Amino acid sequence: MQLVRGIHNIQLNDHSCVLTIGNFDGVHLGHQQVIKALVSKAKALNCVAAVLVFEPQPQELFSPETAPARLCRLRDKYNLLAKLGVQRLICVNFTAKFANQSAKHFIENLLVAKLGIKHLIVGDDFHFGKNRTGNFSMLRQAGEKFGFDVSDTASYKMADCRISSTAIRQALEQDDLVSVKQMLGREYSIIGRVFHGDKRGRQLGFPTANVLLKRRVSPLSGVFAVMVKTNDGEFKGVANIGARPTVNGIRQQLEVHIFDFDENLYGQCIEVVVKRKLRPVIKFDSLEALTAQIRQDSEQAKQVLA
Repeated sequence: MQLVRGIHNIQLNDHSCVLTIGNFDGVHLGHQQVIKALVSKAKALNCVAAVLVFEPQPQELFSPETAPARLCRLRDKYNLLAKLGVQRLICVNFTAKFANQSAKHFIENLLVAKLGIKHLIVGDDFHFGKNRTGNFSMLRQAGEKFGFDVSDTASYKMADCRISSTAIRQALEQDDLVSVKQMLGREYSIIGRVFHGDKRGRQLGFPTANVLLKRRVSPLSGVFAVMVKTNDGEFKGVANIGARPTVNGIRQQLEVHIFDFDENLYGQCIEVVVKRKLRPVIKFDSLEALTAQIRQDSEQAKQVLA
């Protein structure tokens, strides 16, 4: 799948496509229905199936303190959309300047002049442009003027579809992993690159692979039984997602102790599949108490994963 990063990188041969616009956070089953319709429409019109997303997501620009935790990173989104048959992912840098352009300019400059869209699929609640003046009705009128069709995502979703990224985040906060799997169509996982930590886990007798959550906060917090997918195969483990209060941690990160594993994972991207929550994050009075708890967590995780 082609990745176009930034409007300035849209080329002449990127002209003519069937397009949908959104966050597509998590690429859940509701999103998948929309993408299925997008790919089908693109084939019918002999066009490229394209998805346009914003980085950062609009809420992260307008209200960074209250923006929701992301379900997946851009890299994960790219891989999930590619598997569904999307041919082009257009990632627009969402800045105050971009947000301040008129709705008319967004349509005529980006959608028509640069992308040459033949069909657009968006939600009927989609707003864009300065002061959010652009809406579904304006897109329909523009379509009549410039020769593209517009359809509503709701017309492609499953009957009684109550799936949303917000609902998935709420289920994760409530540790309802069964509902999360039903809405995503897969088990929830976190994918990231292993980096060098402070080696404290190794000192305690439980070496961990550390994954920095980078620009997003995890919607999960606690200690979990997990399966870890690496280049060497799939392994059982126990993971801590949080700020590590016992050692005065500040930033949130993922630490996973993989059972019966002694390979070097530094620099490797691993996928940590969350199976069951064991307990919340707790601040312990001493490293000895923390070590005893990690030992207990490991035994419990092994029983869960047996």
